[in-house]
Amino acid sequence: MTWEPPDLSGRTYAVTGGNAGIGRFIVRRLADAGADVLVLSRDAGEAAIWLDLADLDSVAAAATELSALPRLDGLILNAGTNAGKQRLTTEQGFELAMGTNHLGHFALTALAMPALTATPGSRVVSIGSIMTKAFAFDPDEQRYSRQKAYARSKHAVLLFAFELDRRLRAVGAGVRSLAAHPGLAVEGMPLPWPIQDKDRGARPAVRAASDPHALGGFYYGPKFGTAGVPVPVRPPQVSKDPVQAERIWTWSEEQTGITFDLPAGTP
Repeated sequence: MTWEPPDLSGRTYAVTGGNAGIGRFIVRRLADAGADVLVLSRDAGEAAIWLDLADLDSVAAAATELSALPRLDGLILNAGTNAGKQRLTTEQGFELAMGTNHLGHFALTALAMPALTATPGSRVVSIGSIMTKAFAFDPDEQRYSRQKAYARSKHAVLLFAFELDRRLRAVGAGVRSLAAHPGLAVEGMPLPWPIQDKDRGARPAVRAASDPHALGGFYYGPKFGTAGVPVPVRPPQVSKDPVQAERIWTWSEEQTGITFDLPAGTP
């Protein structure tokens, strides 16, 4: 059993971190299906739009460029960073993993929403991690731990993705918010089961972005947890908690200084 994207000719996608790792394969698969794909990254040599998610000024500039596009069928929030061994911070002083993986993408999505709402059937795809299965979400954790900081950022990513879906539905918007995770995806070494290469790790995000049957709120991942064909999977229970989601949404607006407006009655 396998899954391949449909013909995406005439559609435009933007992929953060599309210059390397799994992001490169997301870009390749969408392009192979006929889509126009824009890479957003800090690599000026490969980026169609320069973006440093650890700097909200850079995020705002990138969102301005996205908003000038004639259409934007999908925004794939793929870029991310691991937390440092010691606590590191972004340009605005946020813990590096939370500031990059969640707050940078939260701000980018909010500022690019006009371009998405102007394109019928557009999608936002957030990238989670199986690390959210290993570490509980504790937004009030004070003691720094590299693994917990990364997992906390990915919990925030999923809470945002599903809260965005609820809010889009509430205003009758045509934009869909979905999420995906790559399982355990590596490259450059023999792959014993249940690990897969990064090309296969890209497929859940590609399916979330392009499957005509995918609905808002779906979470795609490998069938067998860490590897396998991309299928709808169950997210961590806390990711669907509307109380925690409301809390992280409000906190994100306060931290970024951005009010996330959703126009009603969009296509």
